[in-house]
Amino acid sequence: MLEQRIKEANGRLTANNWGIKIEIIGKRLCLRGVFPPKPKSHRKDWYQQRISIAPANNEGVKLAEQQAKAIAIQLAAKTFTWADYLKPEPQPMTVGDWLFRFEEDYWQRREQNYKTLSTWAKDYWDVFKHLPNDQPLTSDLLQRTILKTKPDTRTRRRYAISLGALAKFACLEDFDGRNFVGRYGCKSRTPRKLPTDAEILQVYHSIENHKWRWVFGMLATYGLRNHEAFFVNIPELVSGNRVLKIMDGKTGDRMVWPFHPEWFDEFNLSLVKRPDITINRSNSAIGNTVTQHFRRNQRIPFQVYDLRHAWAVRSLEYGIDVSLAAQQMGHSLQVHSQTYHSWISSRVHQQAYENALSKTNRPLPPRIQEK
Repeated sequence: MLEQRIKEANGRLTANNWGIKIEIIGKRLCLRGVFPPKPKSHRKDWYQQRISIAPANNEGVKLAEQQAKAIAIQLAAKTFTWADYLKPEPQPMTVGDWLFRFEEDYWQRREQNYKTLSTWAKDYWDVFKHLPNDQPLTSDLLQRTILKTKPDTRTRRRYAISLGALAKFACLEDFDGRNFVGRYGCKSRTPRKLPTDAEILQVYHSIENHKWRWVFGMLATYGLRNHEAFFVNIPELVSGNRVLKIMDGKTGDRMVWPFHPEWFDEFNLSLVKRPDITINRSNSAIGNTVTQHFRRNQRIPFQVYDLRHAWAVRSLEYGIDVSLAAQQMGHSLQVHSQTYHSWISSRVHQQAYENALSKTNRPLPPRIQEK
């Protein structure tokens, strides 16, 4: 029925020399004829083109026939303009538009809590806020933003990963953030001297505030992240259970064993007295409170996070398998190996060497003096 109506309309248009015909393409009716070049076309001469004009139904045929006659008159009077028939080109989405969509998608796939909010702020927004919101999102813009950071640094790596995720979301196929990551990694870090056991004991006994002294002891004995001292199983600890259970934190719950085990008693860790700080916030905020307290009030001769590094190296001295140590620290074996490879001194190698020889009853050679 529809094809018959189109045929009849085209017969009338041909009989009256309108020079335009109706065609059906998909679910639309188009007018085919010789029209002037479209705007931005490289062609100069008129050539056969189509104009989408109406839905493919009976009423659409009536409208298409009327429009064919109107366009023919416009062509003859040289008043035809493509602006009446072309959809306006959509404006390219700005950076602000894409950031809004990216964040909306991000939270559709994640629950909002202190942990995820902290991740969003640190890994994404701290990078995205340096982009110009009113400009189109282009590969060149992302590249220029990344190249403003120092090569082979943690900042460059973070920018490359975050902006690479944004580019992938926006389907910028000619941009790959991985190309700009550089050579930053754990091997890029400059190893610093970790506190010895004697230094740790000296600092512990110098802390006057018993609540913060307890936190220091927990970090030293169990190698915890700064915030994790506030997320442990208190009843088990009070009962004297030396195997510590982390209830929450950056990597969820896990079990940790004390190294050195005698520190559990020396530091009175079963006598739980934690500082009264706000814990209804992100892990990084809690950890920063711990860092700032020891930096400003205790003035310890090393960074408090070095207690965690020292525990990792100490576990090697005890002969603990690195995969088990990695689990207790709450990260992968790869991260553990890469991170703590640079902290292992000749003293640790010497201790491991002596431990291995002791199992064979072989005589121990003279100790290597670490420089």
